[in-house]
Amino acid sequence: MTDHVKDAMVSDPLALDARAPAQEAGEALTRDEVRAVLVTDDGRLVGVITRKTLVREVVAPGLDPRTTPLRDIAEEPNFTIESTMPLEDAFALLEEHDLERVPVVDGGNLVGVLSRAVVRRRLAEDSPPPEPVE
Repeated sequence: MTDHVKDAMVSDPLALDARAPAQEAGEALTRDEVRAVLVTDDGRLVGVITRKTLVREVVAPGLDPRTTPLRDIAEEPNFTIESTMPLEDAFALLEEHDLERVPVVDGGNLVGVLSRAVVRRRLAEDSPPPEPVE
């Protein structure tokens, strides 16, 4: 049986509503483990916010982070993966494009995040042990 992305993804990733102020994304991004904040509108993935996004789109032009909605500054994600994609295909995509994490969608709705490290471990666990050499 083939594993799919939905079997290895992290469900319920950090996501903020498109109407939330940029300040909320900034607060989330102060945590070391958070590299990007996903932005949704009624469950649909509409973009990604990184520290670089906040500097370029809010700080540099002098916008107020308390009143600038995320929908106005969110960047379209470079890649998304469908939850039904075979795990091996997803790993190949992550490797080919040197991606550490990618949002997982199901019909455009955000359902998780897939990490290359997790997929690598999962595929290694599923591999049969090497044949003994005699």
